[in-house]
Amino acid sequence: MRMSGAPATPAAGRPTDAERVRSILAAAHSMTVVTDGVPTEVRHLDGTDPLGRLHLHPAEPGGEMEERPSIRMEFTDIAPTPVRDRVRARVTVAGRLLTPYRGQDAEGSTCIEFLRAVLETPDGRRTSIGLGELEAASPDPLAPYEAGMLTHFLDDHSELVTLLLRLVTPQPTADLVRALPLAMDRYGLTLRLEERRGHRDATLAFPSPLDDVEQSGAQMQALFSAARRRSHRNTLPA
Repeated sequence: MRMSGAPATPAAGRPTDAERVRSILAAAHSMTVVTDGVPTEVRHLDGTDPLGRLHLHPAEPGGEMEERPSIRMEFTDIAPTPVRDRVRARVTVAGRLLTPYRGQDAEGSTCIEFLRAVLETPDGRRTSIGLGELEAASPDPLAPYEAGMLTHFLDDHSELVTLLLRLVTPQPTADLVRALPLAMDRYGLTLRLEERRGHRDATLAFPSPLDDVEQSGAQMQALFSAARRRSHRNTLPA
């Protein structure tokens, strides 16, 4: 029996953990900033990458002996659609302040001595990511647009979710209650298949990875065409 939340089909490609962190930051609309144990909610990022205002610097040898205020930035990646278990990941970036942090609305930038970045996923996996990996990674080109694209897909074209079930391997069974779009990145579209007992995720790979958001329409049409070519008739509920 497949455990709840386990992947149903592999994607042709997957983002690295560092790329996933950069994508979460690029799409973030809010974060919690904890400075010396005091949390502050920042709710107006508007999809602008906070690393544009928070500059990360390598830790200096012996710097841990210096008295520098700590800072921790916490991000929660939440699915934009009403799936079960909507939290897709959590990201924490921790360090020490090299310059004062005056809040997101203050002019100028804040310099931070980077200590660690951690990605947590619903399957219990925790991955530490180094500064070099984080700086070398790029956000997914769909990250700032993903929420709007998925909600539009569900609100205006929900019948196409049922069509795409033809591409899922293994095929859904009679235990399927509903299927909803969960995520989309340059590699493909992920559906959450909610069953009577638990759920599983199915990633439908695009014919080729996207380089730009403008390519997403053609890649989605390719998935719809592939689903229509499937010979069997899908009678499962959406």
